[in-house]
This record gives sequence, C-alpha cells and structure tokens, in this order.
Amino acid sequence: MRRLITDTLIIAERNLVRLPRAPDLLLAFTVQPIMFVLLFRYVFGGAIHTGYGNYADFLIPGIIVQNIAFGGFVTALGLNEDLHKGLIDRFRSLPMSRAALLGGRTLADVVTNVLSMIVLIVTGLIIGFSFHTTILDGIAGGLLLALFGYAFSWVFAFLGLIVSSPEAANSVGFIAVFPLTFVSSAFVPTQSFPAVLRAFAKVNPFTIVVNATRYLWEHGHGIAASNVLFALLWTAGILVMFAPLAVSRYRRAAAR
Repeated sequence: MRRLITDTLIIAERNLVRLPRAPDLLLAFTVQPIMFVLLFRYVFGGAIHTGYGNYADFLIPGIIVQNIAFGGFVTALGLNEDLHKGLIDRFRSLPMSRAALLGGRTLADVVTNVLSMIVLIVTGLIIGFSFHTTILDGIAGGLLLALFGYAFSWVFAFLGLIVSSPEAANSVGFIAVFPLTFVSSAFVPTQSFPAVLRAFAKVNPFTIVVNATRYLWEHGHGIAASNVLFALLWTAGILVMFAPLAVSRYRRAAAR
C-alpha cells in the first residue's frame, strides 16, 4: 500500500510538471473555460429563460461540469500515447506498483479540474455569479464536482486504452461526451426539450450532478435535495464500473 501511494503520487507529479512546459495544455484549463463562460453568458444568455434572476447563477454549475467532462480528454490521449510509444512497457520494467500509472493519471486530473473550477468560479463572480447558501454548502458543491470529475476520468482512461490511436480517442470521447453535456440541464432548462430528449435528460448523470450543484450553491428554484444523493450514487456507479474496466484493460494491454 505504501508503494502504491508513493508511486501514484510520483506519476501524478509527472503529469502535472509538464503543464508549465506545455502552454497549450495550460490554456485548455484556463483560457478555454473563460471563453465558454463569456460565450454562453453574453451571446446565448439573453435568449435563454431559466427562471433565475441572473443567467450566470444558472450557467456556472453547468459550465463547470462540461469543462470537467472535456478535461478527461487529456487522460485518454496521454494513456493512448504512452501505450503506443512503449512507455508503459518501460514502466512495467521498473519496481513500481502496476496500478500507479492509472491512479496517477486520474489523480492529476483532480488537480487540473480544481484549477479549472477556480478559474470558472472567479470568472463567474466577475460577470455576476454569486453563492446563495452557506460556506459549507459551497465547499460541498465543489467537492461533489471534484469527485464526479475523478470518477469520469476513469471513463476516459478506459477509452484511451481501447482505441487504436490518440486521434480515435479524441473522436470517441467527443462522441460520448457531447450528447451527455448538451442534452442536460447544463445550459438550458430541460422543460424546453422534446419529450424523448427530456426523458433522457432527466436520468442523464450530467443533469443530476448539475442540479445537485445548483441546489448546494443556490437552494430553491424547484431543485430537490435528493439530487445530491443521486449525484453521489451516479458518481459511485461510474467509478465502480469503469475503474475495474480500465485496470483490466491496462493489464491486458501491458501484457502484450
């Protein structure tokens, strides 16, 4: 267990120290989220009626969940590159825990997700977003988002290990995430959807996590407290399903 923790932290550090040396990756976690916030707030926000007095209060939880989801692409691309460049074979030759590579990758995602979350919240505060609950509720919402982002990183870890190339990982990941993000309550109320899409959005984990965050940060607006419980259940379910799948796929890929 001590080796697993130590090796996981080392791999996480490996994935984080490259960010300052790769400005394009750093832009993806800082400038790109700001662009999305400004786009939806000032281009689409005036045409979207949410029942909130300020569209920024409705938008920020949704945009954070979207950014967390798309942030998992880095894990998928990185694992696929490591696999095809032979780096995983080099790790296998070292006296290190076999689970550390995946654990370090997903742990690094938590740090980048928190960084993106801070950037988005600060941007939201500048354009009018505000918390309407207690500090503890605000922190609970942030922890829920970080936990969901960690669970979703395992989805991308699995995708990165089953596809044939980094380009394929990018395409498959986009196809998987795009409908989940936009057929949800992230940007517009689901009441405006056609019946079939509304039924899908109602059980969409993105809708549930976004609504849970809005409840913790806003309260009211017809959002039930039960969304927090369902968000935790979805997060646990995703983690329980995809973490073993990713580990199993990693062992098979490394054994080739």
